[in-house]
Amino acid sequence: MELNPEHYFNRELSWLEFNVRVLGEARDATLPLLERLKFLAITSANLDEFFKVRVGGLNMLANRGVTKPDPSGLTPAAQLKQIGERTQQMVQEQMACFLSEVEPGLNEAGIRRRTSKDLSDKQLRFVKELFRSEIHAVLTPMRAILDEEFPLLVQESLSVCVRLTSTETDEEGQPIPKLALIPFNSYSLRFVTLPSDGGYEYILLEEIVSMFADEFFAGETIEECVPFRLTRNADVSLREDQAADLMTQMEDLLEARKEGECIRLEISDDVSTDLIEILTAKLELPKAGLYRVAGPLDMSAFWELVGLSGFEHLKIEDWPPQQSAAIGSTDNLFELIAEKDILLYHPYESFQPVIRFIEQAANDPDVLAIKQTLYRTSRNSPIVEALMNAAKKGKYVTAVVELKARFDEARNIEWAKNLEQAGVQVIYGVQGLKTHAKVCVVVRREPQGIRRYMHFGTGNYNEATARLYSDASLFTSDDELGADATSFMYAITGYSQPHLYSKLEAAPTTIRTRLIELIDGETERKKQGQKAEIIAKVNTLVDPEIIEALYRASRAGVKIRLNIRGACALRPGVKDLSENIQVISIIDRFLEHARVLYFHQGGDDLVYISSADWMPRNLDRRLELMVPVEDNDHRNRLLTNLKNYFRDNVKSHELKSNGKYKRLRRGNKTELRSQDVLYRQACEATSRASQTSRTVFQPHQAPGSDSNRM
Repeated sequence: MELNPEHYFNRELSWLEFNVRVLGEARDATLPLLERLKFLAITSANLDEFFKVRVGGLNMLANRGVTKPDPSGLTPAAQLKQIGERTQQMVQEQMACFLSEVEPGLNEAGIRRRTSKDLSDKQLRFVKELFRSEIHAVLTPMRAILDEEFPLLVQESLSVCVRLTSTETDEEGQPIPKLALIPFNSYSLRFVTLPSDGGYEYILLEEIVSMFADEFFAGETIEECVPFRLTRNADVSLREDQAADLMTQMEDLLEARKEGECIRLEISDDVSTDLIEILTAKLELPKAGLYRVAGPLDMSAFWELVGLSGFEHLKIEDWPPQQSAAIGSTDNLFELIAEKDILLYHPYESFQPVIRFIEQAANDPDVLAIKQTLYRTSRNSPIVEALMNAAKKGKYVTAVVELKARFDEARNIEWAKNLEQAGVQVIYGVQGLKTHAKVCVVVRREPQGIRRYMHFGTGNYNEATARLYSDASLFTSDDELGADATSFMYAITGYSQPHLYSKLEAAPTTIRTRLIELIDGETERKKQGQKAEIIAKVNTLVDPEIIEALYRASRAGVKIRLNIRGACALRPGVKDLSENIQVISIIDRFLEHARVLYFHQGGDDLVYISSADWMPRNLDRRLELMVPVEDNDHRNRLLTNLKNYFRDNVKSHELKSNGKYKRLRRGNKTELRSQDVLYRQACEATSRASQTSRTVFQPHQAPGSDSNRM
């Protein structure tokens, strides 16, 4: 398929624009200060992963001399150049936001960062005592000898580089630089709380180390003391075809990441030119990899301040997840699901029923088996605990633990070992593919025979992120979906050949084909003069085949509305190409993560939830699911949610044909914020359910009375 580069945006540059939109929340003066600080931390964390994976991968391609362009026509080298320019600008804007807006506001509100220059006598004594009693004993300096290999430093951890006065000279009589490194590694004392007369005052660890660095180097003279931070390429590939023991190979991969090439050096902007030249040479840093920062390094660490107690007025209103109106706190979930499908929309509705579903399955004597996929779990996962409990009780438990879930490999390896020890049958995914589908199948013996109960989700089985990410959950006992889900699990866990399912669509076998079929179906109906419409909400849209199908539909006159949170390679609003396509992005307090799709289908209103984004990796190299939502109430609810996003005039940004996003303003319209609407609806539904339950009269029975006697 030949592509026109003018029809596509570059994926990486589009993702950077997403991070700029996140930064826009930090710059929003209408938000409370600690909420703005949170978005600064998110922006920094996002950039860290972007560099480790996307920039790391592009560096590898450029170093190999690869010149094949992406759909937008950019070679790896050209992408790196533009990424470097855009990211440098973004980092400057980020730091300007912190130093000129957020930090002054926090200072005024009583949260103050101190430096060596403005410590009180009492604080100076405290810091000196802390350094001598703890910090000096914990941290260990390392010599950095210039004609030897540079010391290996932990990925993304802060270090301080100390340049000492040198007494040695080279053959030309020039001083040989004398360097030492003080790595912080996993030492957790980044924010040191200071004694104060009010509010909260703190000093950063790197500031303390710089103040007393001479105590590490008795008899030496310090010329320069500068904090810095390295990012290494983490896009290390795994040769699964040569992996006799996948877990061992994954452990080896984690070790290999520690030694990946350095692709970014963040360093205090008061560093000398001489030290910059030494470090960039020793680290073999790419030209675009140097970032001189005018303020604190690693803004992601400032999450620690976001939750400070005593400053509630600097935080946003709490939105506790609501108990679903469809599920009582003591209800037997199997009885409810047998009666009717249940749809939850997190985090507006609590994730707790998903945990209860698996915990009830573990404790129910009639449950025979549990089969579940696990991609990213929490550190102390109650779901994993429930699976282990079920196995210990003699149930047949199968867990597909995806060891290749990037940056969660170590945690998943640990869980896999624990699950195996508890008697769970653990499958480490499928060779060559990542298992990204979210499904749990519970097999239960009932008077009428065996019945299967399923949970399908758009998000991970992780109760921590379920409070931060917007996702959909569907509980069902539909026979055909049960048969499909079981066949899907067999295809993963054994040698069963993937086949066509009755209702489910799965990647890499059928989702792509089905999506194009649905899009082209709307195109043909429009050509025939019928109503045609597509509304889709996914995190990323970069797949050329899907984009070309959407262009065909737009040219035919199909109304297409796309809610794409992150990278979007499709160019909307181009005459005779995409003028019928609108693309928006919602950036708000919750991360938009649910994948929800709607096709008018001649009035049949097809609605799906899915684990897959519209990317080649998801459609071709991952195990994914696309699940139809057939209950009319649930289908209408999801469709209403989709439409609400396009009415948002507070947190919505619209993608223009030039690649820039314009924040939508309400003008004379009534203010509508989609996430606020969804939360208020969840609260109202819970309130109505509570009122209804209170109108049911429960008579007190006399002891021993027969409640059925008239």
